Amino acid sequence: MRRVLMAASFGGVILFAAAASAQTSTAAAPTFSKDIAPIFQAKCQACHQPNSIAPMSLISFAESRPWARSIKNRVSTRQMPPWHIDQSVGVQKFQNDMSLTQKQIDTIVAWVDAGAPQGDPKDLPKPLPLSNDNEWQGVKDGFGPPDIVVKSSEYKMPANHQDVWYRPSNDLPITEPRWVRMVEIRPSNLKARKTIHHSIAYLLLNDDPDAVNQGTANGPAPAASREDLVARRPQLMEWAIGKGYDRFREGTGKLILPGEKISWDQHIHAVGEEVSSGSEIGLWLYPKGQEPKKRSYLIGFTGLRERGFLDIPPNSLSFTEGFTVLKENTIITNFQPHFHLRGKAMQVEAILPDGARQIISYVGNFNFNWMTNYIYDDDAAPVFPKGTVIHVSAWYDNTRNNPTNPDPEQWVGYGDRTVDEMAHAWMNVVYLDDAEYKALLAERKAKTTTERDQKQ
Repeated sequence: MRRVLMAASFGGVILFAAAASAQTSTAAAPTFSKDIAPIFQAKCQACHQPNSIAPMSLISFAESRPWARSIKNRVSTRQMPPWHIDQSVGVQKFQNDMSLTQKQIDTIVAWVDAGAPQGDPKDLPKPLPLSNDNEWQGVKDGFGPPDIVVKSSEYKMPANHQDVWYRPSNDLPITEPRWVRMVEIRPSNLKARKTIHHSIAYLLLNDDPDAVNQGTANGPAPAASREDLVARRPQLMEWAIGKGYDRFREGTGKLILPGEKISWDQHIHAVGEEVSSGSEIGLWLYPKGQEPKKRSYLIGFTGLRERGFLDIPPNSLSFTEGFTVLKENTIITNFQPHFHLRGKAMQVEAILPDGARQIISYVGNFNFNWMTNYIYDDDAAPVFPKGTVIHVSAWYDNTRNNPTNPDPEQWVGYGDRTVDEMAHAWMNVVYLDDAEYKALLAERKAKTTTERDQKQ
């Protein structure tokens, strides 16, 4: 009898302890009101709000709760927010970092695992104002409205049609030289975001040969004459699905002159309904009297050994690489990998003149729906001496394991169509003379030494 009572008492202790543990776990579990809503406000709601581009709203608990398991899967695998750069190699400090910290991911996972509790609505943060469906990302990020907006004419795309490359042009509405400090392209309306794959704004120059990049080389090339340079069309910006703005390093920018035009190259594809679409470009200008001294050049560093040549067999994993020589001391200010549907990974590496190698950035899970632009912090932007080779490696998945692959039985070559493929590492660069290069290295070394000393 005593043994039975002891056992019962022992069993009671176990049950009591388990119940206490469950109460503690419930009490400690994150709640939507106190812990999750602030994360969603900071990192998700810009897109996840009613009538916006995301598939569901994450404003309220009622809207978010049905998606809890899906949210856990997307954030734990770092598919969302769309920040796919590898966090173990290369530059890790960015001006526009939208990624979740590991602590934020752990909080969301713990919330879902606890049953996604609502918590006390009194703990909710003050609601943020809802944004316009097609608002400038630069405005959302606090830079104010652009100083100049230029809008292209629109193309009416039938519901079913071959891809179209629409190339209108517009005058730049300026009467004096102005320097651009930030630029953003967006489709002209919300539906146009479905049909426009990419949009490039070129500058039709007015006798400004210095606007043309001459600081890189992919092989021997004849010297360019002034007339040849003036006839070229340097890129003001390249936009693709999911990209925001290009913000140029402080003290650098792009010069626009009276009489210049914007020439558009817009790749439009059919989406099963008739859509009229165009593009518009916003230009944020330097105030008069604060003009920069350095130009920023947009370069599509190639991931192909032979430009325009690509051979991806059916049902295969493929690899290509390209090499570009820096003819000047160079700061690289951002990285935006660009593929189509089969592209899966891209690495950008610097091979220094002494043979040393340095990985700049790597994206191992490229998503065609998000052409994210990674803007390096000014102090973290990599700087290299003249003679450095930028090595771009690209990987493709033309198998059934690739969920975006339209047909793994097809051979894929280089081309502008969405079903073709390419490999560009879009980067803005700034060139330095030898004195500027040495001064920047010395400045960074001194800052690193000071920070180290302060930690000790």
